[in-house]
Amino acid sequence: MKSVKVYGPGCKRCETTEKMVRDAAARLGLDIEVEKVSDPKSIAMAGVMSTPGIAVDGKLVHSGGLPDAGKLEDWLKG
Repeated sequence: MKSVKVYGPGCKRCETTEKMVRDAAARLGLDIEVEKVSDPKSIAMAGVMSTPGIAVDGKLVHSGGLPDAGKLEDWLKG
């Protein structure tokens, strides 16, 4: 099972990013664990300079703005 963290303070873009992650995993038939991280210190420690950010299995793969749907699926499959 993949572990996905969505970093952000709870803004609309962050909520949309979390939904995109869950929807992409469902489309791909993947079993993932999604954790929403909103603590500013934890966000900074993860290296996220601009939110929303996404980490897959501990590796930061995206920071700032909504992710591209195709890339998101690649990150989840990879």
